[in-house]
Parts: sequence; structure tokens; C-alpha cells
Amino acid sequence: MYAERASRLPGAVVWTRTGGGSPSPATGLVLPDGCMDLLWHEGRLLVAGPDTRAHAPGAASGPWAGVRFHPGTAPAYLGVPAHALRDRRVELADLWPAAEVRRLTARVNAAADPARGLEEAALARAAASAAPDPLLRRIVAALDAGRPVAATADELGIGARQLHRRALAAFGYGPKTLARVLRFQRALALARNGVPFAETAARAGFADQAHLARDVRELAGVPLGELLGV
Repeated sequence: MYAERASRLPGAVVWTRTGGGSPSPATGLVLPDGCMDLLWHEGRLLVAGPDTRAHAPGAASGPWAGVRFHPGTAPAYLGVPAHALRDRRVELADLWPAAEVRRLTARVNAAADPARGLEEAALARAAASAAPDPLLRRIVAALDAGRPVAATADELGIGARQLHRRALAAFGYGPKTLARVLRFQRALALARNGVPFAETAARAGFADQAHLARDVRELAGVPLGELLGV
């Protein structure tokens, strides 16, 4: 079973998964969303990088807990550019000094609820880190509103190349891919709420329903109906 709640860390989500559930219960897939996660599993801490395609969690036993950071914020907290972790799951000890990870892992494992312990760790790390560049939220907001990449760069007063460099470091991929992922997530939210697929395509910013179908297959690996369990 999968459950999530808003975190005390602005824009983040705290989630738990037991019994093989996932945000997409029909397929068991973790879908691209522009985010990075700090993970706890069987006493270990890991980091999930930004996905460009659906990720199958596999048959790992035991519960999972995670903090899903708002797009673009995790690199400031974790100290690693997002593109270095694109489509990867790595041990936190591969990114931070071993002694620091041991101390942090011990604190999370000692918590009555690993998800809460993980959230406390994320809050402490955020408090000790420089704040993420506020421009990144403006990039997400503009692209999520369906603005073209060139227009987004112009509105923010930066060049296209600078926007691309910032996007790679913060989101793990360029602004065109981020815009595509955000559009995919908009479509999923509409379709999950019962909006017909043709209307979903129009409202989410796709050229037509066929365009929506192609993007869903490329990003999720399965048709939209299968993804939703219909």
C-alpha cells in the first residue's frame, strides 16, 4: 500500500510503501515527475535521481519510506547535481562521507517511524544548506503552465543556454524534457480524476489524443488505460 502526506519541508512530500504498492497501483511503476527522493529501506539510506522513464521498484521485501523533494530543490540539499543521478538509485554513502551517513542512518533507524525520522533528517539538512535558487521554482511554474522553453527563458531574463545548464544541474535534464514530464503529470492528474482522454490531451497541452498516447507510452512504457487500471 502506498500513502503520502505533505512534508514540513516546503514543497516536499513524505511517503511510505508497503506490500509492493506504488503511486501507480495498476502497474507498480514509479513514474517520471521531475523530482528526486531521499529513501529509507531496511535500515539503509538511498537517493533516487530524476527519472526520464518509468522505474520498476522490483520485488524488494520490507517497507519503504521516502521524502520526495520539490523539483529542482534536492541538489542544493544533497550537494550533487541532478544530472549525475539521472535514472539512478544510489546509496547515500556514495555521495556523502561514510561517518556522516552512519550517524544519520542511526538516527533514522532509531525513530519510532522511519518516515518521520527521514523527514527530520531532510529538515535538518535543508536548514544547514544554502537555499535553492528561487529562479528554479519560477522555471517549474512557467513550464508547468505550458509556456514554451524560449518564452520561459525570455521571461526569466536568461539565455537559452543558461536555462539549459541550470535545468541539467537542478532537474537532471534540459527544460524541454522537464516540460514534457510536467505535461505528462498534468495529464495523469486529469485522467485519474475521470476526465476523458481526448479532453485530458487538450487540457494538458498535447496536440491531440494520439500525441498524449505516444508520450505516455514513451515515458511510462504502457498505454494510459493500463497505467490507470481501466
